[in-house]
Amino acid sequence: MSYARKRPSPGSPTEMPKGTLDPRFHLAAIVASSDDPIISKDLNGIITSWNGAAERTFGYQTDEILGEPILRLIPPELHHEEAQILAKLRAGERIDHYETIRMKKNGERFPVSVTISPVKDDTGRVIGASKIARDISDRTKTDESRFRLAAVVDSADDAIISKDLNGIINSWNDGARRMFGYTADEMIGQSILRLIPVELHYEEAAILSRLRTGERVDHFETRRMRKDGSSIELSVTISPIMDGTGRVIGASKIARDISDRRRIERLLLQSEKIAATGRMAAAVAHEINNPLEAVMNLIFLARQNSPPAGKAYQHLKMAEEELERVSHIARQTLGYYRDAGLPAEVFFHELIENVLTIYRSKLLAYGISVDTQFNDLQKILVSRGEFIQIFSNLIANAIDAMPNGGLLHLSVRNLISSAGDGIQTVIRDSGTGIKSEYLDRIFEPFFTTKGDLGTGIGLWVTKQLVEKRGGQISVTSNTAPGKSGTLVSLFVPFSMPAGKERA
Repeated sequence: MSYARKRPSPGSPTEMPKGTLDPRFHLAAIVASSDDPIISKDLNGIITSWNGAAERTFGYQTDEILGEPILRLIPPELHHEEAQILAKLRAGERIDHYETIRMKKNGERFPVSVTISPVKDDTGRVIGASKIARDISDRTKTDESRFRLAAVVDSADDAIISKDLNGIINSWNDGARRMFGYTADEMIGQSILRLIPVELHYEEAAILSRLRTGERVDHFETRRMRKDGSSIELSVTISPIMDGTGRVIGASKIARDISDRRRIERLLLQSEKIAATGRMAAAVAHEINNPLEAVMNLIFLARQNSPPAGKAYQHLKMAEEELERVSHIARQTLGYYRDAGLPAEVFFHELIENVLTIYRSKLLAYGISVDTQFNDLQKILVSRGEFIQIFSNLIANAIDAMPNGGLLHLSVRNLISSAGDGIQTVIRDSGTGIKSEYLDRIFEPFFTTKGDLGTGIGLWVTKQLVEKRGGQISVTSNTAPGKSGTLVSLFVPFSMPAGKERA
């Protein structure tokens, strides 16, 4: 854009003092150096000035566009806007931050925010307009990303909540409404403690303390309360929210309902306890049944040699009847535990992957890495339910041995051994290990190294099931610092034990 003026004659009223910048040159310099396009036009929409930013933004050189209608910059479908703008300008009206679409020389369309002001002559008559256009493409993209992200957050099945460092809720998505029963209006501005059982309020103080240091809380499993007062089990991930300077100003929380998973885990544990109790009862019943029959035979012989009218005969008869009742109970107990499912051909690695899926959140919460090497190229005929129980027991034990994180290695491979061809499974952890004095007892029923947390039947059940299928199980362990860990090796032959062949 060219700005020229006539040099005033010496002594004229308009001559500027030496060293003083003419205000018109100052304004021209501002316009020329502006990052935003600044354009002027007359009341017929003909462009009369065009700065450097307009060249860069629209792609037209000054000599290409001066004298051209402003409509060259407006998409055809928006030409009607120009008539409305000119009408407002003729009335002396200013147009502020009008957002619309404009067009570059190459035909590309882009969003702009336009401010248009009327230009008046000395008499106050409107003779044209000046226009400042700002490219808002980046802002529009940012807004679109924010809207898209907001839509994703609001449509998520998980509860996604944000709060400040005082625990006051700032945002509440629809997943949170479905999970807890409160609407956003009911919860925004309220304390997060409203969702936390009183006996767990201490958790919030600990969480806020970690957040203030910029720490993230991953897969924290806990309980929270719904609006109706019912309890819900959750896995929670909490991340600090920081401002532009890196200062922590709040937190975002993603809560996932794990009530169903925890219920299944409890049912599996309960099922394992019941099954183990049944197997133990059957074992006890089997052991007492033979001596019980011997005692009954002795009582029968004694009764045969006693006078029928005597008291001894009556007492022996009553004792025989009571022992028959005990024998009946023992026979019932022998049939208490039975695996009704027929054997099926399975891949061991698929069963292990199923078990790892069940324990995935616990592995993440403990910070345990999992390394797998599966080379079992052949299916094996086993009871699917029993071997899921076997792998579940062994993997659960490995996880419990690594509460502060570690490595869980699982390998499955075909193996040729003296026991015949079969499949070897190795489960190795880097946990605390088992003391050498306990290794000889770990397969005993009700023996546990976990204190009150263990039932003492998991490994006993595992050994019974493995040997029932004709397999072998062994355990080695080390408690030395830096070398601690436990290795469980399991071998199951392809051939079924006698009497277990598929019908």
